[in-house]
Amino acid sequence: MRFLLTNDDGIYAQGLAAIKHELEKLGEVVVIAPVTEQSAVGHAITISDPLKVIPIHRSGEFYGFGITGTPADCVKLGVSCIMTEPPDVVVSGINKGENVGINVLYSGTVSAATEALILGYTGMALSVDNYFQPDYEAASIYGARLAERLGGLGRPLPFALNINCPSGPLDQVRGVRITRQGDSRIMDNFVQRTDPRGITYYWQAGMTKVIDETEDTDAVCLSHKMISVTPIHYKLGCQSEETLSAVDLEALLYAE
Repeated sequence: MRFLLTNDDGIYAQGLAAIKHELEKLGEVVVIAPVTEQSAVGHAITISDPLKVIPIHRSGEFYGFGITGTPADCVKLGVSCIMTEPPDVVVSGINKGENVGINVLYSGTVSAATEALILGYTGMALSVDNYFQPDYEAASIYGARLAERLGGLGRPLPFALNINCPSGPLDQVRGVRITRQGDSRIMDNFVQRTDPRGITYYWQAGMTKVIDETEDTDAVCLSHKMISVTPIHYKLGCQSEETLSAVDLEALLYAE
């Protein structure tokens, strides 16, 4: 089995190393990840600058390819130019901090999995619910098991998976639930400071707040120490119901 492994925390991130260790027990792992942190870049791709591919070695051994771009760039470049054989599964993570609710739109980790879907591959994003002292045991073990199962289906999923795991040992996880994306989000909190030259700047210091109530949402499921598995798609359209019909869009063409 062949895995393309990427993330948005950067190729040297501990979470990537944790899932890499587990995936290598199952097959070939090709690491193609940003050479620097790309958190919260969303689904950005690089079109105005060249993408450098930097071989990375750790402890004297080849580790993977560091890309001077975004997580979505890594997936595009990986399947188009770097890998000689296509991946069975594209795995993104393990992200330091949960990706739930509205935050999914900002996440480079999730966008890498979505990019895999766009290109016709099975993609899965992995995150843990602890930013400051993450424990990747449960996420890495369960994530590798799921990646193996998905790779064995013999066909790509018609959606990507956003998986959020409790930080900690696997035996402390209370279960797994298929969930939907909720409305929980980062509550903006900008810290104002002044640089040595007297210029004011602001630093985003907001944290995710769970504002969902039903247990079928990603954030609530995760708060109950369960693994949340959310099918996601790149199509962002929604039903307009009667709201837009009342606007009479066509009439605006002829308005004076």
